[in-house]
Amino acid sequence: QVQLVESGGGLVQAGGSLRLSCAASGSIFSINVMGWYRQAPGKQRELVATITSAKGTNYADSVKGRFTISRDNAKNTVSLQMNSLKPEDTAVYYCNVRNVRNGAYVGDYWGQGTQVTVSS
Repeated sequence: QVQLVESGGGLVQAGGSLRLSCAASGSIFSINVMGWYRQAPGKQRELVATITSAKGTNYADSVKGRFTISRDNAKNTVSLQMNSLKPEDTAVYYCNVRNVRNGAYVGDYWGQGTQVTVSS
């Protein structure tokens, strides 16, 4: 099992910045993908950004150039720096970890979510 603890959400004005952090513990494989997803009211959960244990990154088009995902493999933490925030970024943000073995996901773990609210 993997436990994820998120922090850093809150209320910010449009154009402002927030930094989300997630600490993972438990059965984390050396090869894994960590990421952030978000879910706005009435909408499906969507990808924000992912980062592999080799530091390869992937971003949703809507956040490219504004958000930066990073990780510390030694500490099993993943962070999301969010700049130039827009009201449409308002959502509950979830940390995610997927263990990888032989090229396949063998676990999919989620944090409890942290609210990000961007006021106009």
